[in-house]
Amino acid sequence: MQIKYQDKPVIFLMGPTASGKTALAIELFLQGKVELISVDSTMVYTQMNIGSAKPNDKELALAPHHLIDFIDPKNSYSALNFCQHATTLINEIHARDKTPLLVGGTMLYFKALRDGLADLPETDVDIRIKIKTLLEEKGLEFLHNELSKVDRITAQRLHVNDSQRITRALEVYQMTGKPLSKWHQQQKNRGLANPLLSIALAPADRSILHQKIALRFDQMLDDGLLDEVAKLYHRGDLDLDCSSMRSVGYRQIWQYMQGQLSLSEAKDRAVIATRQLAKRQYTWLRSWYDVKWYDPNDFDELKTCKLTINKFIDLSEG
Repeated sequence: MQIKYQDKPVIFLMGPTASGKTALAIELFLQGKVELISVDSTMVYTQMNIGSAKPNDKELALAPHHLIDFIDPKNSYSALNFCQHATTLINEIHARDKTPLLVGGTMLYFKALRDGLADLPETDVDIRIKIKTLLEEKGLEFLHNELSKVDRITAQRLHVNDSQRITRALEVYQMTGKPLSKWHQQQKNRGLANPLLSIALAPADRSILHQKIALRFDQMLDDGLLDEVAKLYHRGDLDLDCSSMRSVGYRQIWQYMQGQLSLSEAKDRAVIATRQLAKRQYTWLRSWYDVKWYDPNDFDELKTCKLTINKFIDLSEG
């Protein structure tokens, strides 16, 4: 992953879910200075439009986003895949004399691109099957505790319900005898060297965001989320082991389709899970160095945010 134009600017527009990032990104695109790269681990999937809060057809016609709607839900998509695709796009956008504006809420992808990725070993199928069997027999909390014994740093960083990353961290340790955190410390690829502006678009009043999350999920249901998940459910080749179906909202509606939850329970759990996601996004952002915070619900702060972005582009390209 090599950036050809290391003197040219890159912008990260980050923030918790439902904070208004897409609307601001579209407004900035229309000024003609930027191209948009989506940084969202769910929006990459086809057939997953409503529950991922993907920009609609009208918005995408107005302001096209790279890295949206191009992976089948059966397939996985990793931080490494994202970095490879994003690096290529950043080079192409700079070659067109535009500024790449990366917008989204998948903080792991932002961090991987900024800091680089460790050169991790490939998956060992036998070890992965053994860990999956442990997961089925003893549960995710057991695996998280096992990870804590061999890699306390990674275990503290990962949420106890993050099955995909917990199992991968255990797999790396069992394959190599070296904790995942140690691999990251020794990584060779150091990531972006470009002038970087990191923006956090995040409401100061968390209760306002919680209200928006609840209202947005109601709107998703009105827009046809149940039908969207039903079509995925009846494909016959997807299940909750797929990364796509573990996405917030999809997982809970899938459980409703299976008869494990009532619709009311699925809705409540989806809203709670989305709030928990937002909380984790705030935690990531608070640890992000050199980030500029703006409240999207404050007109003056939002105006200042736009001025900051435009000034950064003009100074970097001047």
